[in-house]
Amino acid sequence: MKPTYHAAVCTSLTGPSSIQILEQEVRPLQAGEVRVAIQATGLNFPDLLMTQGKYQFRPDPPFIPGLECAGEIIEMGSGVAEFKIGDRVMAGGKGNCLAEQLVVDARAAKPLPAALSFAEGACWQTAAATAWNALIEGANLQPGETVLILGASGGVGMAAVKLAKHQGAIVIGTGSTAAKRDAISAAGADHIVDPSDPDLAKTVKKLTGGDGVNVVYDPVGGDLAITATRAIAWGGRYLVVGFASGTIPSFPANHALIKAYRIIGIRAGESPRRDPDLARRQNAALAALAEKGVMKPHISHQFDLAQTSEALRALENRAVVGRCVILMAT
Repeated sequence: MKPTYHAAVCTSLTGPSSIQILEQEVRPLQAGEVRVAIQATGLNFPDLLMTQGKYQFRPDPPFIPGLECAGEIIEMGSGVAEFKIGDRVMAGGKGNCLAEQLVVDARAAKPLPAALSFAEGACWQTAAATAWNALIEGANLQPGETVLILGASGGVGMAAVKLAKHQGAIVIGTGSTAAKRDAISAAGADHIVDPSDPDLAKTVKKLTGGDGVNVVYDPVGGDLAITATRAIAWGGRYLVVGFASGTIPSFPANHALIKAYRIIGIRAGESPRRDPDLARRQNAALAALAEKGVMKPHISHQFDLAQTSEALRALENRAVVGRCVILMAT
């Protein structure tokens, strides 16, 4: 009888209810691969979107969601020299992390810094890479500049708050509840505003002495995106990170022209795959930040693998503040 492991499998594109915990056969390793015994898996909004068939990467069911995890290497294929059995690592890809084990190319695994627990490491890479790719590579954020972070209580939003403060920027974050605003404040934001404020643009401009913000970081989209453009400074940068609201905004081109701001699309995963120089810069920068514990995630919800549907519903219902993690049974 072949050895098996358990995984959370999306069986149809109908959302969290499609998840079933099923046995998977353990496959032999190929050269250059490692097998990771997963200790924790971080959930991201794209995991939810993939179960609904709404993400830009649209795998056909059945498939295993999960973009990132942390665990220990338990087996190595030939040619792997950078790791040893028992090494603690962060790993991931376009899926397959919502499982008890993961097989990946060794190049897709990175040492888990001592500054991060398994749960924190499982939630670190995707959000940190998104924040870095957007704020540093995309916007070239400078010390003393102001940045408006929409959805600042979410995973990628809170990572952006922490990275922007690390860079010496002045941070304004949006949070829709008192609990979310408290978490954003604890993450280091200088000002927190309510996204439902009908005078949001005026409020942000007042906080910036009438100038507006230099950078808008937007993982939300929807009507809030258009409101945020009215709070942007002359020559600012608008970072299109995602559409957690479920609505893709249409930006008025004449407004961008009048205020001379740039609209910059952010693909933190795809961009380094297409640009080896960017990949080297990003990997080196993220490794240094991880060692220092910069962007250490705030984790509001923890579930076990059998509760994956419930965990995805927590994301869907906007109950998560910061990150949600799946912990594997030990």
